[in-house]
Amino acid sequence: MEYRRLGASGLKVPALSFGAGTFGGRGPLFGAWGTTDAREARRLVDICLDAGVTLFDTADVYSGGASEEVLGAAVKGRRDRVILSTKTGLPMGDGPGDAGSSRSRLITACEDALRRLGTDHIDLFQMHAFDAGTPVEEVMSTLDDLVRAGKVRYVGASNFSGWQAMKSLATAERYGHPRYIAHQVYYSLIGRDYEWELMPLGLDQGLGALVWSPLGWGRLTGKVRRGQSLPANSRLHDTADFGPPVEDEHLYRVVDALDEIARETGRSIPQIAINWLLGRPTVSSVIIGARNEEQLRQNLGAVGWTLTPDQTARLDAASSRTAPYPYFPYERQEGFARLNPPVGGLTPPPSE
Repeated sequence: MEYRRLGASGLKVPALSFGAGTFGGRGPLFGAWGTTDAREARRLVDICLDAGVTLFDTADVYSGGASEEVLGAAVKGRRDRVILSTKTGLPMGDGPGDAGSSRSRLITACEDALRRLGTDHIDLFQMHAFDAGTPVEEVMSTLDDLVRAGKVRYVGASNFSGWQAMKSLATAERYGHPRYIAHQVYYSLIGRDYEWELMPLGLDQGLGALVWSPLGWGRLTGKVRRGQSLPANSRLHDTADFGPPVEDEHLYRVVDALDEIARETGRSIPQIAINWLLGRPTVSSVIIGARNEEQLRQNLGAVGWTLTPDQTARLDAASSRTAPYPYFPYERQEGFARLNPPVGGLTPPPSE
């Protein structure tokens, strides 16, 4: 396994990490993802650790805390071998204090996560969404307190816009609070919006990307194809409306390119899609999920090899979309482009 520094921090994380959204699945969304219990989860953790995957990501909102509980049980007795990442901020109930990033909410959420995970510290504590109703100064100072108390080691964000991330970083800088080192983002061959603003921000500010849904919400598994009905057992029947949208023709164009490269390399479509992400600037780790051992071992096959420059270029071309304003002039007009080199052509962060 390749290890990379997480953003501008000294924390080293594996190029592939494991997302525990399938653990303890409950409800219409997470139940469709998977219903892995503690025994099954422990087996998946065993396989991950054998492969060098040491970072495990979850969130309090995943199945109402059940994911954290199952993950905690699965890593019991080997806490020193794993990096635990969790997120908070999305609604956990209908009460006024059950969502957001207020001081009260963050302290309570951290204590609840520690209890469910069965640990005395969280390695990476991330804001699951930006809370426009709480002053950024309050959020960052509370995170500072949690770090100083030893309950949290590093802090990060997830699903922030560029200005939200930059305001948070500037506030931390101004008051001497810990800065976000990670941004957990949606990024895939059929969802490259991350590149337009958040990737340049990550390069400039030292934010390492933790990529969620690298297979485009389950659309890049090789089972969704042009001219074919969605398989009866696909979770997209139940979950498509929850995830990032994608036009059918764009999806099929990308899958056609993946099919071609799969024939050339002998690799699966998911392995190629994940491997492409590992070569992108700012990407520190790609979060893979699995409902069973077979899926996990398949996804682990995304490392240990590289796409050729020609194969990468073909995937780039098939997945490319016109950027929205104000970004498209920088791609299309010479005067704008001369001032800003294309991010996609920059060298990815060095591996350790």
